[in-house]
Amino acid sequence: MRDVAVVGIGMTKFGEIWEKSFRDLYVEAALAAIDDAGVDHLDSMVIGCMTSGLFVGQEHLGSLMADYLGQKQLAASRVESACASGGLAFRTAFLEIASAASDIVMAGGVEKMTDISGDGATYALAAAADQEYEVFHGATFPGLYALMAVAHMNKYGTTRDMLSAVAVKNHHNGSMNPYAQYPFKVTMDQVAKSVKVADPLNILDCSPITDGAAAVILTTVEIAKKLGKPIIKIIGSGHATDAIALHSRDDLTTLKATTVAAEKAFKMAGKTIKDIDFAEVHDCFTIAELMVMESLGLYTPGKAGQAVLNGETALDGKFPINTSGGLKSKGHPVGATGVAQVVEVVKQLRGEAENGRQLKSNPKVGMTQNMGGSGGSTLVHIMEVA
Repeated sequence: MRDVAVVGIGMTKFGEIWEKSFRDLYVEAALAAIDDAGVDHLDSMVIGCMTSGLFVGQEHLGSLMADYLGQKQLAASRVESACASGGLAFRTAFLEIASAASDIVMAGGVEKMTDISGDGATYALAAAADQEYEVFHGATFPGLYALMAVAHMNKYGTTRDMLSAVAVKNHHNGSMNPYAQYPFKVTMDQVAKSVKVADPLNILDCSPITDGAAAVILTTVEIAKKLGKPIIKIIGSGHATDAIALHSRDDLTTLKATTVAAEKAFKMAGKTIKDIDFAEVHDCFTIAELMVMESLGLYTPGKAGQAVLNGETALDGKFPINTSGGLKSKGHPVGATGVAQVVEVVKQLRGEAENGRQLKSNPKVGMTQNMGGSGGSTLVHIMEVA
């Protein structure tokens, strides 16, 4: 396999963006990434998108986006793995270059979720759960993650304060991110007293519905050197799945697909979790961040909550998590999230994170973890300053 690097990044502001269309968002992010990379052409592009057919009535994204980007005849395709669609687009582009099928590939992600009603968005998102065994019986994603939170609390003594601390930390980080949907701080008391969604999860435990897009340019390390760009090398990529339905899993308090995907990425990179400096992880709900931390092997089961309370995952902690604000504050346009995580890791490794959230520890190795639904699929990537 050839060595692959990220040489360009771009994204739109996340939020309720009514003045721009689905295709406008994608092309804005794509042009920003192309400009940042300084490349004069693409060999192909891969688009991560969960369910544009339900959100905006649009499928056939490869052709549509290539045309609107001014790239007719370009090889372009859409990939889907629910909320992990962006991560899958990144892995697909990585493998295309590593295998020498192409030299310069754009991995993008896009979703426009606010053009339909809240009920419509709930219906669209539920397509990533098990329709016959979960959705038919009334389960929603807040309800499914609430079940996991209750199981975690009962098994390990996880507390309301531990969940709140995740939201407080991520909103603090997001308050400095100019691309964040909700760039404001929240307090422990505000999270604990916010409106109940699905016990024990409150509204401030939940990531929002979001419009937005992100894109990154991947190429070989040899071409990256010629471009004169900082070389952020992709050294590990792991992908794994699990049962969608929670009742088919052995344990509701862990995320097996995340563990397996991380093991694959670590093996490819020749590293362990102890070699990673920071991570962007899939905090669609506060309990998800705690479960991901434990499933990655960063903490033993039941210990992540106290670590967040202790500040160990803050910007100045020993292992910063979600320096961007995460899905919780930055926003969660489901198809774009995995690519936006890569954008943040590249910024941190380049030393370019905005408004005071740049890590002072001079990080050299970063990780992304992006998962679909309630953990039925996961992509893990490890990047390093070459």
